[in-house]
Amino acid sequence: MSNVSEICDWMGAVAPLALTESWDNTGLLLGCPRHEANRVQTCLTLTPETTSEAIERDAQLVIVHHPLPFKALKRMTTQTTAGSMLWQLANAGCSIYAPHTAWDSAEFGINALLAEKLNLQGVEPIINIANPEHPGLGAGRIGDLPDSMSAQGLASLLSGLPGYRPRAVFPQKDVKRVAIACGSGGSLLSDGLASGCDLFLTGEATYHTCLEAEAAECAMLMVGHYASERFAMEQLAHELAAQFPAIECWASERESDPVQAIALP
Repeated sequence: MSNVSEICDWMGAVAPLALTESWDNTGLLLGCPRHEANRVQTCLTLTPETTSEAIERDAQLVIVHHPLPFKALKRMTTQTTAGSMLWQLANAGCSIYAPHTAWDSAEFGINALLAEKLNLQGVEPIINIANPEHPGLGAGRIGDLPDSMSAQGLASLLSGLPGYRPRAVFPQKDVKRVAIACGSGGSLLSDGLASGCDLFLTGEATYHTCLEAEAAECAMLMVGHYASERFAMEQLAHELAAQFPAIECWASERESDPVQAIALP
C-alpha cells in the first residue's frame, strides 16, 4: 500500500520542485500526505469530466499537469467551476498534485520527451536554471536533428501525439537545429533564436509570435497545447504503475482537447 507522501516524493525526484518557475504553483495542492493513494489518475487538466472520472473510479490522488488551484483563492464554493471541482475532490478524499513547469524542465520531463521523439542530438535547455542542485536543467530544450529535413517532414515525426493538429510558419523550410517549448511556449522564441534554432516547436503561440518567427526567417511548428503535453501524462501513468506495482494508475480516459476542428458544409 502506498500513501500520498510516497508518490509525491517520487514525483519530486522525477520533477524537482526547485525547477518550478516563480509564477507557478506546484506540488501537493490539496489533500493529506498521510492518506492512502492506491488508486491514481493522471491528466493534463482538471475539468468537470476528469474530476467526475476520478471520483467515480475512486481515485485517491490525481496528478494533473496544470495546477488547480493556480492562483490564490479568496473563497472556495461550488458557485465557480474551480471551486466546485475542489469541493468535490476534497469530499471524495482525493488529493491533487501538480508538477507543471517542474515537469516541463525536468531531465526526463515533457520537453525532453519531445526532443527524444525527434531523436535530437546534443540536447540542452534553452534557458539554464541557475540551481546548483540541478546543473544543466532548465526551460525548454534545443538540439540538432540527425539530418536536415523540411518543417513539414519534421511534423510527420510527431503524428502520433494525441489531438495532433499541426500548423506552421515556413512549413517547407529545411531545418536542422530545433528548439522546443511545450504548451504556450512562445515566450521562449527569442531565446531559441539566440541559440541558433532553425525551427521553434511549441503547442500554441500568438499571432505576433508567429510574425516574430517569420521576420527572423525561423520555421515554427505549433502542434496544439493539448498535443504537446497530454502524451506525457499518459507516459507518466505507465511509469507510476511500474514504480508502484501495488497501485492502480491510469491516464484519464475522458480527457479530450477542448479545441476541435470544424467541418464546414
